[in-house]
Amino acid sequence: MTSPLRSLALACAVVVVLASCKKQDQQQAMPPPEVGVLQAQPQTVPLQRDLVGRLSAFRSADVRARVAGVLEKRLYTEGTDVKEGQPLFQIDPAPLRATLASAQGQLAAAEATYANAKAAAARARSLAPQAYVSKSDLDNAEATERSSAASVQQARAAVETARINLGYATVTAPIAGRAGKQQVTEGALVGQGDSTLLTTIDQLDPLYVNFSMSADELAQLRQAQTEGNVALNAEDKSTVQIKLGDGSTYAHAGTLDFSGAAVDPSTGSVTLRALLPNPDRVLLPGAFVSFAANLGQRKDVYLIPQAAVLRDAKGAYAMVVGKDSKVVRKDLTTVGQQGDKWIVSGGLQSGDQVVVSGLPKVKEGAPAVAKPWDPNAAAQGQGPGAGAAPGQGAQGAAAQAKGAAPAQGAAHGDSPDAASHSDQPKQ
Repeated sequence: MTSPLRSLALACAVVVVLASCKKQDQQQAMPPPEVGVLQAQPQTVPLQRDLVGRLSAFRSADVRARVAGVLEKRLYTEGTDVKEGQPLFQIDPAPLRATLASAQGQLAAAEATYANAKAAAARARSLAPQAYVSKSDLDNAEATERSSAASVQQARAAVETARINLGYATVTAPIAGRAGKQQVTEGALVGQGDSTLLTTIDQLDPLYVNFSMSADELAQLRQAQTEGNVALNAEDKSTVQIKLGDGSTYAHAGTLDFSGAAVDPSTGSVTLRALLPNPDRVLLPGAFVSFAANLGQRKDVYLIPQAAVLRDAKGAYAMVVGKDSKVVRKDLTTVGQQGDKWIVSGGLQSGDQVVVSGLPKVKEGAPAVAKPWDPNAAAQGQGPGAGAAPGQGAQGAAAQAKGAAPAQGAAHGDSPDAASHSDQPKQ
């Protein structure tokens, strides 16, 4: 006779088996998950590089004393803009005036000597045919005339030199720009033995942006242009956009105006330079600046949201819903970022349905229902499991529903390096 306890245990076992079968039937009957997809379309995007450079003045001139003398006074205000030819310093002109007067006296004496020698030579030439003057005397008279003429030229040059030096007593600006600090005080002897530096003038509009790029990178870009994947701008069409310290963009774009013809052996880079308007004098020489250089265009690339690009030990990849509605993995080649999107140059084909939202629900090889991805809904946090790694399933969704922290590298659009897939369920 069967005991009541044994009958009860048998009945419980039957109930458990039936419940388990019912649960499995329910799981098998669950429909494929809906995911938000973006249809990949090839496009042309700007070829940009984020670089760092240093500003330098368009023209910079040292103002130096060109004659010896005592500095009497400064004629400009330090740190202000000056015009070309504007007086900046005054050197004591008295000794220079005396030198000029002396040179003028020597010129007058030379001219008088020349007039006398010229007259003597003329008399000798008139008397020579009658043999009243020997051939020797005629030659001496003509030689004295020529020597006196040369002395006049020499004296005139000395007068001109003295006049120029007197003009140098007033030191003027060689270029227009901003004059710097006075380097020598009044009363100092300047120009004695060397040309004393008095101040410096920098032209601030425009400015140069000096920077460099890796020779290997430039070679890769030129190779890509040869293959038709990249169209590089002409030198005068490549632009640079400065980023200011507060994060804003400088109002004026610069233009590339120089590219070095040789590689620096110590750095392996090529020197480049851009010309940057600076009408408001906002930027100053010597400062380091960050900027985006627009070097051309990339052809046939894809812009994919950061949340859709994942990464593991093999590299970057994306989950794609195929024509058979099954999810497949596609490895990607990324070549940079544009805003909040990755620039993908390889791994995708036109028309691929890239999963952007609902990644926790998908699994490679499993079916999924593709719905157009709504970026506005994703921005408001309404996208289903946006950005989480595939394979987390209901546990990841439940954790987010309870207020748990979202998966790394997903909720805030971090780099795909942060995405991890080590939590995929066992098969």
